[in-house]
Amino acid sequence: MTDPDQTKKMAELEARIAAAKAAQAPKPRADEHYSQAQLAWRMVIELVAGLGIGFGIGYGLDALFGTTPFLMILFIFFGLAAGIQTMMRSAKEVQKKQLAEQAERDAKAADAAQHDDERT
Repeated sequence: MTDPDQTKKMAELEARIAAAKAAQAPKPRADEHYSQAQLAWRMVIELVAGLGIGFGIGYGLDALFGTTPFLMILFIFFGLAAGIQTMMRSAKEVQKKQLAEQAERDAKAADAAQHDDERT
């Protein structure tokens, strides 16, 4: 009835169409949105924690030594610097993770393209 070569070509064409549809299908972004919100809250908490710890240490040392505003203000700035440093470290960690995921997606796409070129 049908030529085996024609059947094979049709199966390959159907597989390529299915792969193209899968590649262009919109992916659910709810997890990414949740992840970004979680990251934002993490950074805010790190900054506020740094400020709070700096305030606590400064206030305690001021109460201990009787230098009321001086050490509190100094340690608030130290806490701010520590919070910002921690936020930057978190941002670099997330950036490395995103770059690794992007490289993995690019490698898969290149592998799929090479595999498609070999078929033709």
